[in-house]
Amino acid sequence: MKILPLFFLAATTAWAGPVADHLGLQMYSLRVILKDQGLTAALDQTKAFGLTAIEGSASTKGTTVAQMKAAVAERGMTLVAAGMGYEQLEKDLAGSVAQAKEAGVHFVSVTWIPHHGDDFTEAEATKAATDFNRWGAAFKEAGIAFVYHPHGYEFKPRADGQNLFDLIVHQTKAGDVSFEMDVFWIVHGGQDPVKLLTKYPDRWCTMHVKDIRKGAPTGIYTGHAPATDDVAVGTGQVDWPSVLITAHAHGVQWYFIEDESTTPLQNIPQSIAYIRSLGL
Repeated sequence: MKILPLFFLAATTAWAGPVADHLGLQMYSLRVILKDQGLTAALDQTKAFGLTAIEGSASTKGTTVAQMKAAVAERGMTLVAAGMGYEQLEKDLAGSVAQAKEAGVHFVSVTWIPHHGDDFTEAEATKAATDFNRWGAAFKEAGIAFVYHPHGYEFKPRADGQNLFDLIVHQTKAGDVSFEMDVFWIVHGGQDPVKLLTKYPDRWCTMHVKDIRKGAPTGIYTGHAPATDDVAVGTGQVDWPSVLITAHAHGVQWYFIEDESTTPLQNIPQSIAYIRSLGL
């Protein structure tokens, strides 16, 4: 895959603002480049998009933390946040904290709670909350925020009108455990992102800016969707001005575009241009 040239992104209003100034890329968006060409090519493509803040991993396959830091620094970029697997943290919390500290990230996120099939249970949610409190305290001591990224299976309604995401929020310590809102998965799971941001103010610190196709079904609690339901930001179902204004008001600090479609190299610059055109 050929690296694309720098895009000159058209904007109808000023780019400067708390959202535009804290806009980055989730590197999974460039998974094909990462696989076929490696980390440096993916970083070069990110910079060609006009973005210098990234969310990814402290290290990638075949790349050490030190090499990752060097590659990012050489390009004047910043690894703001890193994802770590649930099993990794269960197995080696101290090593994971040390790795994140060496990488210099500000946030560490977990994006999936292991569970069987589509049946995410209260026992699994309760265990996760207990684990999150322990992990969050350890990362906090190292000066790093611990973040959970719900994927939609947590929102299956219960008889009491609550859901298992509510349980996780209520059973985790606000000072130690925060959340990353992936707007696609929030809508896919039948939730209103503006209402959810408002329901739990000051618990959200990062966001995946990802749109969902108009007409795509919602209220699905699997955490899975076809790639065709992921569309360029501003072309789908989401009322982005309301979401972004509310997110900023409730403490979201970084906004990472994540594109899981089959055409990320076309969608990402379109998404960047749309977000910046809002002047937020």
